[in-house]
Amino acid sequence: MSDGGVAGRGPDRYPVEWEADVVLRDGTTTHVRPIRPEDADALQRFHVGQSERSTYLRFFAPMERLSERDLERFTRVDHVDRVALVAVRPRDDVDGGAPDPAAEERADDVGEDIIGVARFDRTGTSEAEVAFNIADSAQGRGLGSVLLEHVAAAARERGVRRFTAEVLPQNGKMLAVFREAGYDVRQQMDDGFVQVSVDLDPTERSRAVMADREHRAEARSMQGLLGATSVVLVGPGVPPGEGQDHAGAPLDHVLAHRALVALVRSQGVTVHVVGGRADVPDGGTSLHEHATLADVPGPVDLAVVALPPPDAIEAVRQLARLEVRGVVVLSAGFAETGPDGLALQRELLRVAHTAGLRVVGPASYGLLRTGEARERPALAATLAEDLPLPGVVGLFSQSAPMAVTLLATTARRGLGVSSFLSAGHRADVSGNDLMQYWQDDAATQVVCLYLESIGNPRKFSRIARRLASVKPVVVVTAGRSGQVVPPGHAVRSTRAPRRTLEEMLRQSGVIRAENTHHMIDIAQLLAHQSLPGGRRVGILASSASLAALVAEASSSAGLVVARSDFLPEDASPDELAATVDALYAPDACDVVVVVQVPVVHPRRADLSRAVARAAARTGRTTVASMLGLHGLTDELSAPASDAPDGSLLRVPAYSTPEDAVAALGAVVRYARWREADHGTPVRPAGVDAGRARALVEGALAGRDAVDLDPATTADLLACYGVRVWPARRVRTADEAVAAACEVGWPVALKSTAAGLRHRADLGGVRLDIADETELRSDVAQMREALAAVLPGAADQPFEVQAMADAGVACVVRSTEDQLFGPVVSFGLAGDAVDLLGDVAYGVPPLTDVDVAAMVRSVRAAPRLFGYMGTHVVATAALEDVLARVSVLADDLPEVRSLELYPVVVSEHEAAVLSARVTLADAQRADALRRALPG
Repeated sequence: MSDGGVAGRGPDRYPVEWEADVVLRDGTTTHVRPIRPEDADALQRFHVGQSERSTYLRFFAPMERLSERDLERFTRVDHVDRVALVAVRPRDDVDGGAPDPAAEERADDVGEDIIGVARFDRTGTSEAEVAFNIADSAQGRGLGSVLLEHVAAAARERGVRRFTAEVLPQNGKMLAVFREAGYDVRQQMDDGFVQVSVDLDPTERSRAVMADREHRAEARSMQGLLGATSVVLVGPGVPPGEGQDHAGAPLDHVLAHRALVALVRSQGVTVHVVGGRADVPDGGTSLHEHATLADVPGPVDLAVVALPPPDAIEAVRQLARLEVRGVVVLSAGFAETGPDGLALQRELLRVAHTAGLRVVGPASYGLLRTGEARERPALAATLAEDLPLPGVVGLFSQSAPMAVTLLATTARRGLGVSSFLSAGHRADVSGNDLMQYWQDDAATQVVCLYLESIGNPRKFSRIARRLASVKPVVVVTAGRSGQVVPPGHAVRSTRAPRRTLEEMLRQSGVIRAENTHHMIDIAQLLAHQSLPGGRRVGILASSASLAALVAEASSSAGLVVARSDFLPEDASPDELAATVDALYAPDACDVVVVVQVPVVHPRRADLSRAVARAAARTGRTTVASMLGLHGLTDELSAPASDAPDGSLLRVPAYSTPEDAVAALGAVVRYARWREADHGTPVRPAGVDAGRARALVEGALAGRDAVDLDPATTADLLACYGVRVWPARRVRTADEAVAAACEVGWPVALKSTAAGLRHRADLGGVRLDIADETELRSDVAQMREALAAVLPGAADQPFEVQAMADAGVACVVRSTEDQLFGPVVSFGLAGDAVDLLGDVAYGVPPLTDVDVAAMVRSVRAAPRLFGYMGTHVVATAALEDVLARVSVLADDLPEVRSLELYPVVVSEHEAAVLSARVTLADAQRADALRRALPG
């Protein structure tokens, strides 16, 4: 390891943005941050606590203690040429290491132990030497991989593009960290050492490796919560002589009591109660009372806390001793109360994550998991008075009031739940974590999410797309934008159009429900019926008018009416049987809608039973709307023909025919999405991402934002294979003629005045200028016309550009949004298109199918495909430009905005005639490193 860095670089500020909480392979958490001078004591304790082998593998020699000079060099870094990150946990006074008298004499102990160190020292302009050291007690938990991700991200931010390292051949774990990270790695033996070189530019494999590790770690962390078999409840208890839930009782007392009532209904769970009386019936749990947390024997899997914020934070600090995996914070009073409460919430997260705990809440309604077997014991750490039936639906909610509504709705419908979690303020655990868990949970077959805000849409899209490919995901967002941002939720602001969220959800393959009622409508169908094989619908109604109504609703939902029958109220049993048999005949239809609203007779139970038996026999997806039936009922149930255990197939009943058809249409669309080819991520040839990165860093050069000049804009786009047609700026007719001779006749003459660029209708563009005489005349006429349209426009320079082949003018744009990250848009050029909002949006990374869909989804798209006898244009070339822009936007978060306008698409090519790029500093939410919110 070198002692210094490149000369000429002074100390930089402490990079607080590098601090992060992370989930490790075993599902626990830790805090990663830059090293500080006051870490000298902790670093010495870390070193002294290491085994002789670990010390030898790191320093290539025995080293009992670090010298004062070493401590000074290792802890005082400039965060530019010399960078070090440490992973920390709360101080453990009994760590098994040898005592360190020198450290004990220091007065600046910060109460943390270091469990891992990653550092690099710059050895060249874009190269640095890297080293890692992981505590013996923390090895095997994936900490080395996490630190590599974070130190690599810091290095890229400082302009380092390659790591080098000397590793002993016997240090297989360290070599594996480099090899398995997914980067381009080269190794060779040299003088008894393995020389390792790691290119830090992300690759498809490095992204996939990170996503897979993230999935396994976050799924395991949720398993630690929902699979808990021991719980400690920490609350103030209920004051003696008072009722448990009376209106005047302090809220935290009520929360603690409600949680205890639910906990004792768990099965096979040990419950420890701290700070209150356990005066509730003991159900299937082992119940123990304790005066303080210090009296609770460990280990304990889960904690439930109902205390005021300062007391809750102190309780969480004490939970580290019990090796708790997570804490459910029922109490409110945190970020929703203002800046002071937000500070308390951040302190709660810091204490919890440093101690290895995930946080559910604050203001959570709790969590639960249903089960009836020893291998899946039921857990109820919730405020719910009535627990849901066991089932296959995973349910996620944020705020507690919506959790109450959702659980009550599932109970009314008879819909079973596999597991449930309310995230409250979503300070830590979010819907993303639950989706990671539910992907691997065999008991969950349908996922339902009620989202009031989405903190990391790019990560949500990535996880949801993978989950939706194997299990249906039904989503309700609060409002059309999905960004209500209730008090207490920490969410980045967004300026992206509302349709951005719709496009992100469409790309992800999730089913977007209009409201919670619609979500449960869809869920009860998915939970009890197989996915339909097509969209041909058969209709059976109790009147001709009802049949017509259902047919119209079906067409509106994207279904194709294959047959429509009505069964009169006085139909005989034989007529009923024949009609049902015909409806379920082979190849008669793909899905069935049955509507029975009798006018004078009672509802016919024989029709319900006949439909249920036919659906069970054929497996044909069926929904019903029958007067007096709602949800999942015994009357609409029959033994499934393909179920050896005799389990029932249930036909869901809906309040109205429109509700039934709406749910069926959503499921049919999802089934078609599952069967469709979603393409492969676009990887255009001829991309030089490294050169593009250097251009961006050089252009910004410490500035907050900069508009690139045309030459630099063209250079940047050329790195991604996008050629901008050259244009020459001129002020006089003589200059215009000289420019035209240079670029080649015929030419276009364009105004550069803001508001008149691309505006031929206002005199800002003259096309097909064939010779010098015409050009001189146009310069004079255009200057005179522009002066009348826009004062000052005549004084602006003109542009002269070679004429492109005639075609359709399009616009391709990209913006970097604080919340969504890169958002790419496409539309045809023109005021009408902009005013009508005829624009398609995509959130990179995109697939080739996504790109093709963007081009074809705008309403003006027929103009690209021979509308009204015009030529079909080169849409493949247009899609190539759009794909390259999407990759550029995904690679470079500093590209705040990019506009290609116009892109003229002719029969043979897509010509980019003008481009503008603005750069700015950016901190993308879904960076190339794993990190928790907070």
